[in-house]
Amino acid sequence: MAALSIPLSQNGFSRSFYSAKRPQLISPLAPSLAPITCRAAVDGAEPKESLSPCKHIGTVACGLLAVWTLTNTTPVIAATQRLPPLSTEPNRCERAFVGNTIGQANGVYDKPIDLRFCDYTNEKSQLKGKSLAAALMSEAKFDGADLSEVVMSKAYAVGASFKGVDFSNAVLDRVNFGKANLQGALFKNTVLSGSTFDDAQLQDAVFEDTIIGYIDLQKLCVNPTISPEGRAELGCR
Repeated sequence: MAALSIPLSQNGFSRSFYSAKRPQLISPLAPSLAPITCRAAVDGAEPKESLSPCKHIGTVACGLLAVWTLTNTTPVIAATQRLPPLSTEPNRCERAFVGNTIGQANGVYDKPIDLRFCDYTNEKSQLKGKSLAAALMSEAKFDGADLSEVVMSKAYAVGASFKGVDFSNAVLDRVNFGKANLQGALFKNTVLSGSTFDDAQLQDAVFEDTIIGYIDLQKLCVNPTISPEGRAELGCR
């Protein structure tokens, strides 16, 4: 028997909020909350507890809340669940040299760009200026590569290595750099709009003339691996 207990306000649904620093689900409970317990029968057996005096309404409410809870998981979990299986295309790593030419800002593509586990170490010519919208780059290696002027919108680069990469004049829009190695990366005149760097390594990264929003800057400055010079360039307080 499976059970899901979800508190409901007597006047409607209680709202949930996400923390700005860490995506945690917080449900403030007031003394007037009336819990509704959902019971699922197994093998056709009747549940031992009734839902509420209005059994049908309670069932519908629990169903709606269960769907709402599953569809509003933390961004990290949701992103992990959405990742497709690793592409079996023989030349999938070469897709980076072609890039994507449609829907750059929204990460729309005619064919997935799966660069996971690909090795572009010291690639100096074929990646410059390419569009890698919605590219899957987990665990890929770009150490020493020239990624200047690239457009990476909604790219997923968790755990990738970008040591010493040149991101000059690049647009890194809503890129997930979680746990990525960006030691010595050059972000000169780089747009960092909505990109996240949770647990990323940013030792000796250069942020000269970086273009970044105030909220994004606050989140980036929390990273303890940024050098004093980098913090000064960013204007971290």
